[in-house]
Amino acid sequence: MHPTAVTCQDGDVNLDQVFVCGHPALDFAATLRARRSIRFEMFVTPDRLNAWFLESGLVDTITPGKEDDVREAIAVREALYQLITNRRLGEDFDRQALAVLNAAARQVPVTPQLTLAGRHTDATPEQALATVARQAVELLSGPDVPLLKECDNPECTRVYIDRSRGMRRQWCGMESCGNKIKAAAYRARKKTAPVAAGS
Repeated sequence: MHPTAVTCQDGDVNLDQVFVCGHPALDFAATLRARRSIRFEMFVTPDRLNAWFLESGLVDTITPGKEDDVREAIAVREALYQLITNRRLGEDFDRQALAVLNAAARQVPVTPQLTLAGRHTDATPEQALATVARQAVELLSGPDVPLLKECDNPECTRVYIDRSRGMRRQWCGMESCGNKIKAAAYRARKKTAPVAAGS
């Protein structure tokens, strides 16, 4: 049984963007949360997509987006997630996903400008998406590939770069997953402790 996509409404679930994966392309791929269960979509409107581009630091300002921008971003994100999974598992790249990502990477990227106030990057959603696609190409063809790991939280499907000593990191982030798993394990131990003591 394939889980169905769930779209969020303001107030239903935490809509804060999360940047814990160690690379913008991995954070972008993680904008569909909990892929194996509830499938929580972050890009439900053009405004939510643009919010990600701004909050990621990729751009300083962005022109208003359209529904087509959301559809294109989701298509690129899903292709990217497939390619990340292929690379992480040591599989050949999915050819259709490669075509989608490479088509996006061929588009015009964002171009930073020097202003009197310093560096400023103004972009369209298309340019921002092209930049994410180019970053993904660099990641998936670069030296960090052996460091790609999926979060140990069974509900989480984020892939992150594990630069910890001995690659011992277990979770995408302590606040997002690590504390939840540790708290659940503690509660489970507490629940079984009286039974063990009474035997």
